[in-house]
Order: sequence, then structure tokens, then C-alpha cells
Amino acid sequence: MNYLETIDYLFAQLPMFHRVGASAYKADLSNTVALCNVLDNPQNAFKTIHVTGTNGKGSVSHMLASILQTKGLNTGLYTSPHLKDFRERIRVNGKMITKSYVTRFIEKYQPLVEKIQPSFFELTVAMAFQYFREKKVDIAVIEVGLGGRLDSTNIIHPLLSVITNVSFDHIQFLGNTLEHIAMEKAGIIKPGIPVVIGETRDETRKVFIQKAAECNAPILFADTRYSAARVIKSNQNFKHQYFQVYRDGRPLFPNLSVPLLGLYQKKNIITVTGACDLLNEQGLNINPETIRSDIAHVIKNTGFAGRWQILGRNPLTICDTGHNEGGLKEVLIQISETPHHHLHLVIGFVNDKHLDPILKMLPVNATYYFCKPNIPRGLDATELQEKAHRAGLSGEVYPSVITAMKSARTNAGKTDLVFVGGSTFVVAEVV
Repeated sequence: MNYLETIDYLFAQLPMFHRVGASAYKADLSNTVALCNVLDNPQNAFKTIHVTGTNGKGSVSHMLASILQTKGLNTGLYTSPHLKDFRERIRVNGKMITKSYVTRFIEKYQPLVEKIQPSFFELTVAMAFQYFREKKVDIAVIEVGLGGRLDSTNIIHPLLSVITNVSFDHIQFLGNTLEHIAMEKAGIIKPGIPVVIGETRDETRKVFIQKAAECNAPILFADTRYSAARVIKSNQNFKHQYFQVYRDGRPLFPNLSVPLLGLYQKKNIITVTGACDLLNEQGLNINPETIRSDIAHVIKNTGFAGRWQILGRNPLTICDTGHNEGGLKEVLIQISETPHHHLHLVIGFVNDKHLDPILKMLPVNATYYFCKPNIPRGLDATELQEKAHRAGLSGEVYPSVITAMKSARTNAGKTDLVFVGGSTFVVAEVV
């Protein structure tokens, strides 16, 4: 097989949660363990940092990888889902896994795959671990796919565990209370391994404290020690935003430059800062100037995309992958703080999303462009329109994400704002 045939095989033969939903979700680690046993457990050949959370885990993972690779460490980065290219999931020092490696791996292990019948995600995790070992990475940042306790990545023994926050998402798998979701996220906490919690919530704090105590794991609630405030500059060029970052109330990073433009990034910066301090306690010696420089170059270093990303101007057109209550709440705050005359929302969702609370959050005075992301799991745009109308939202149905965005930009005045989002898969079609 060539590369395209290999990718077609992966998508067609292996159930992929992000495309098809619940049928691809496997609530145990047996397939991943079996795959990695055959590969002689490549995940044990390098150090790791494990990152989970409802929102922000992608940003935190990319920032940490940027910091580590510029420090001189041969750094792997495993994330999901991808936006454009499958290879985005597996990177070493910012460079995607090669097409030839993907093809060779599948050709070599196809009989094993057909015997074990792993999910797409389970096989991808094993491929990433094998690739990182062969590339002799010093350390890899591993992002959880879904939850934590039963996620395929949870066979590693990291230097540090990171839990960014807890909000409602994937409640059919993780539970319908914040406490239950936190218990699943807390499943990545390992005996004796430090853990940093990015955001403290009354409903989840006790869950993390109890799990850390059971594991004798040092725990840091980052937002109780660190804080960040956005700095408004008169010469703001919209390519970076700036934050004052404090530790124990004292300035740590004045005018920290961040190319990720979401206001919610201040929470992720706090988490990353706490993670770096805990890593320093283990001898990594990450100095403040390294952190400052490498956060400023995170997009260049890691290829990160899709987070409050500017797609065009006149009218200002922005996309963001926020797709659950917590993520969309942050996005809507930033929309309200972004000067505009009228708001045009190009939105689509997946069909297993609990939409009622999300639709109630959306502004009724915007014009909506309903569309379906081009995956089997995408919610039919007409069905979305009907649900949205019941929530007081008005707009038309469009046959594709691209058509919807083009129509929004055509209809919008130069001082209007066009926002594209609702699902990672909607954003994937426009970045």
C-alpha cells in the first residue's frame, strides 16, 4: 500500500471514535497492552508527561512540547484528533511522522492488527510509542484521547501527570456529574508521580485530593499558586497577546508573549507554569527565559492550529475548536469582547453531543449558518436547525462547512464578525 491507501485502510478497517462515535470506544486497556507487548513495550523506552482535561489539554501539550524541544531534549508529541493530516498526531521536535513510516508500520503489523482488532486510536497510540522509541526521543508529551482512566495512553508511567480542568463532555462514557468525570480524569494519577491540576473547582477538588492521597502523589492546584492577567497594548498586532504571570503574587513573566490568541489561554499558561516548576523539582532545569521564549514560538515549533485562529479580515473571520459547554463558554466570552457590528455564526456539531445546554448559551441576536461536518458522526444540518430554532436561534442550512463560511463572509459587513466552530471537525474543514 502507498500512504493514501494505508490511511484509507486505517479509516475503513478500524473503528474511529472521532468519526463514528460510541461504536469505536473501548473501555479497557487490553488491546493497547496486547499491541505494546508484541512491540516489546516501546512506551518504557523514554520519559513521558501525561496530559488530560476537558479543555486546554491540546494547548498545554503543545506548549510543554515547545518548551522541552527548545531546551534541547529530543521531544515527542502525541495528540488527537488531527485537523488535516493523520500525521499531525505524532510529532518529534515539531515534525510529523513520515508517510513512509506509517505505511511500513501498517504493512509490518497488519496481521497483528487483524488478529487483535484494535480501534483506530489504540493502534495509533502503539504506533506513536514505537515511532518515539525508534527516533530515540528523550521525553514525550502524551495527550489523553478521552477521559483518562481507561484511555489507551494510560499504560505509561510518566514523570508528571497534568489535568487541565473538568467540564461536561462525553457524558455517555465519563458520567453525568463533574465528580464522576473528575474520577475518570484522575485515573491518570500514578503512585508517587506528581500531578498538577490546572483549574480548581469545588465539585472536583476533593476527588483529585483523594486520588492523589491514595497514590501518595504530590499534588499542585496551579491556580492557587499562579495567576495571569492580560496586558492590553496600544500597538497590538493581533499576532500575539501578552500576559503578566505571577507566582505567589510576585511577577514571574512580565509581558509574556503568546501567539495563541484565545483569552482562555491564560488558564493554560498557569497550568504550564505549574507543570514546569514540578518538572524542575525532578531535575529538568527549565529556566524562566526558556519558558518565555518557547511559549512565544509554540505555533512555529509544534504546528499548533485551530485555537482562536484568524482566517480572514474585513470581515474578521475566526475559528476555534471549542466544542463543549466549558470550551464554548470561553469562546463566547471572547466573541463578546471582540468589537463587531453583527455576529455571523457558522456552526456544526457531532450527533452524540448533548446540545440543549450548548444551544441555550448561544446568542439569539446572531445570524446562524447551520452545517454538517463531513464525517459519519456529523449531525445533520437540518436537524441542527430545528433544535436551534427551538432555542430561539435563526438561520439557514448549508450543504457544507465551506459553503456556509463563504455565505457568511459574503453576507457580513466589513465590521461584522464571522465565527466558525461547534466542532473540531468543522474547524478542520476551514483551517
